[in-house]
Amino acid sequence: MGTIYRGHVFHIAGSPELQDARASLVSVPDGALVVSDAGTIEWVGEATLLPRPYAAYAVVDNRSGYILPGFVDAHVHFPQTYSTDSYGGGQLLEWLDNCIFPAESRLADPAFAERIARDFTRRRVAAGTTAAMVFGSAFPHAQDALFESTRDAGLRVVSGRGIQTVGPESASALLTGEAEAIELVRDEIDRWHAVDTGDATTAKLQVAIVPRFSLSVTRDTLRSLGELYDEVRGDGVYFHSHLNENDRPGDGEIAAVQAVYETRTYLDTYDGRFLPDSKVGGSSLLGRRSILAHAVHCQPSELGRLAETGSSIAHCPTSQQFLGSGTMPWKRTTDVGVTVAIGTDVGAGDEWLVSRVLNDCFKVHLSEHGDASLSIDPAELLFTGTLAGARALDMEERFGNLDVGKDADFLLIDPDRHEPLASVLEHGIRADDAETAMGQELFALLMGLREEAIVGTFVQGRRVIAPE
Repeated sequence: MGTIYRGHVFHIAGSPELQDARASLVSVPDGALVVSDAGTIEWVGEATLLPRPYAAYAVVDNRSGYILPGFVDAHVHFPQTYSTDSYGGGQLLEWLDNCIFPAESRLADPAFAERIARDFTRRRVAAGTTAAMVFGSAFPHAQDALFESTRDAGLRVVSGRGIQTVGPESASALLTGEAEAIELVRDEIDRWHAVDTGDATTAKLQVAIVPRFSLSVTRDTLRSLGELYDEVRGDGVYFHSHLNENDRPGDGEIAAVQAVYETRTYLDTYDGRFLPDSKVGGSSLLGRRSILAHAVHCQPSELGRLAETGSSIAHCPTSQQFLGSGTMPWKRTTDVGVTVAIGTDVGAGDEWLVSRVLNDCFKVHLSEHGDASLSIDPAELLFTGTLAGARALDMEERFGNLDVGKDADFLLIDPDRHEPLASVLEHGIRADDAETAMGQELFALLMGLREEAIVGTFVQGRRVIAPE
């Protein structure tokens, strides 16, 4: 028999677009989530309407709390687990040189790599991040430790070793030759992609091709990666990297990319157009399983191309503030129809909990100038932290909400474990209108949630256990 979980259910039902999230928001205060022994959702709805065949199922009583879909982190750096709040004396490029390249080089030690993989997995469990696109380590043994720790805990992961074939002296330990880089990626795909089920549509362990960013590779690297991706795209392998993060005048990331490649746009380098004047030099890396982090300073043509190819954006407002990168324009970006999911971007981001990053997301976009300013609806925030992430990972049919038939990836939340949250939910002002009050309650839950209030993280109906 299966199990019934009682609690206030919130989720975005069906397969809506962002602008339809409010209409698709489901709120069931006296809810029941029925999970089969196989780990799929059999039924969800009002507990008083629970069908008779489920009456004999075991019951987990969380009626004083909430049931949410598991959070999806569309961009997080495994080798930067210990690098949050690192002072680098400047913006992106200085921070990489002074803090991140030296920190990531420490994973050359296998014992240290195992420790950081364990702690990374523990942080994910505590934060209720059931699925994530994980920017990996340059060292294969560290990637092995990540996949093993994730598998043992029961979480979902897409990851790939960070590819760097050129870089400053501070990154020397992370660099490989062109041919070696391709062989290491190919080997990781062979050993880890969908190894748990053999099918990329159901696997919890999957691999991505992950150049750090265009400045960490050459035209030859991009050409070879495009050829490799042509071979493995049909197997469901992903592509992941950074795009248009830092636009400091003169010597920022975007200016540096355009100076090195002589292309019209940054995105062209990933789209096979990495020769001068954006001429085609190889195959495109864009597509349905491609996620580009940040996209803060995109040209209209870049946003259009992302939407055209079905590529997605990982929006990382917390880290963008930390590095002074600016604000991804929410309206201009989402209006073109590109999927925008949330990313913690640990370690430039110093929040592991997706809802804390959604908190920053709300504040940042309310503070945009003029007509760009908006108050993001609570349902759209929930969508961005759950279903949009599943869509960006091309796994929406498996998880992302609590629809019947999907895998039971969900969180149990007990507000009493965090007194400020419990107080706000119990005593906060609510509108007389039921629909408005529902949004206010969801908003308070997302804005006030802290890790100690997450009392259960489940993937495929099984409680995820953090490694010791």
